Amino acid sequence: MNITTIIIVLLLIMLVGYIAYFGYDIYKHRNELESDVSWWKTGLIGGFVNFFDPLGIGAFAPQTALLKFTKQTRDQLIPGTMNVANTIPVLLQALIFTTIIKVEPLTLVVMLAAAMIGAVLGAGIVAKLPENKIRLVMGVALATTAIIMLAGLLNLMPVGGDAIGLSAGKLVIAGIINFVLGALMTAGVGLYNPCMVVVSLLGMSVNVAFPIMMGSCAFLMPPASVKFIKEGAYNRKSALSMCIFGSIGTLIASLVIKSLPITVLKWIVVAVTIYTSTVMLKAAHANKKA
Repeated sequence: MNITTIIIVLLLIMLVGYIAYFGYDIYKHRNELESDVSWWKTGLIGGFVNFFDPLGIGAFAPQTALLKFTKQTRDQLIPGTMNVANTIPVLLQALIFTTIIKVEPLTLVVMLAAAMIGAVLGAGIVAKLPENKIRLVMGVALATTAIIMLAGLLNLMPVGGDAIGLSAGKLVIAGIINFVLGALMTAGVGLYNPCMVVVSLLGMSVNVAFPIMMGSCAFLMPPASVKFIKEGAYNRKSALSMCIFGSIGTLIASLVIKSLPITVLKWIVVAVTIYTSTVMLKAAHANKKA
């Protein structure tokens, strides 16, 4: 059994295990689901962002903006809600793209493990952070993500190479960066776009970013989301609805991904990311003054 097959088996095990754990928490609190949350509003949000997520655009920035705009989840619960809701869609993405795009096994294992460890260490801290700190962290991180995305759209960063793996110093650097990205993921900061930048800067093929970024999130999100579920630091009704419709959206996207206008969509996400970052930072500043 090769490394890729082992990774696919592990992904399937995590998928089944996470469905059971998440489902049990929902069942246990079935009479406590948030009455002010709309199934259809959150469902449409989950389906929309996870339809575009496999393109490498990332779901967290638009999802944060839509949740705030529709007032479906309190700011303090947004990181946990997004992680819990998007775990199953991301596991599905990882299973699909790990089977169709080749990556050097050692590079894949190192980057996936680094992201998972970063998330496990970061989730316990983020789940206990006060609302104002959540806003500040998300605001700064989203602004950074917007700058990275904008640089890519304006061709101000390297276009990458054709390598399918890394070695020596570059592999160590990639592992350290993915560790940090894994920790930031638990604060509601999407890993996809920063991971694409890292892959490009280190000289790998852009295509290789897909199984790496999806696999990284797939391995880090279940343990991180379990922590959020255990802490009760998420909106159960929003997460359940976005998970169901998000899974449907990501499966459909995987079938039609090659025909979508990626550049236009990325410009839209940059605008949404900048807007959301501004709102978060203003709210954090206003709360600090108060």
